[in-house]
Amino acid sequence: MKKTRLIFLTVLLLAAVFALNAQQSGFIGPGANATTVAEALMLRDDSPVIMRGKIERFLGNEKYLFSDETASIIIEIENKVWRGITVDENDVVEISGEIDRNFRRVEVDVNSLRKL
Repeated sequence: MKKTRLIFLTVLLLAAVFALNAQQSGFIGPGANATTVAEALMLRDDSPVIMRGKIERFLGNEKYLFSDETASIIIEIENKVWRGITVDENDVVEISGEIDRNFRRVEVDVNSLRKL
């Protein structure tokens, strides 16, 4: 009887852990709700974001100025993220990544980029 209870409680605990993980994960790719730059500037460090806007200019060292109709933010795009995509300051792009907040500024580390 004690063994059965222990097994039952273990199964319940594992089910709860899987349910919590399912709630924390999800699709954040193209088609998910986009964040404006103004909203992104207010988010916590490591928050996931998807933004649509334009890359206005190269700032050096894999950093770019990105803007939409609400504000501008510095983004970091590593060479591997470009995957052969070419854009200019007139192209609208969708980026997904995460907020990188430090004491001086807020930036976005870009994980994926696509031209719209």
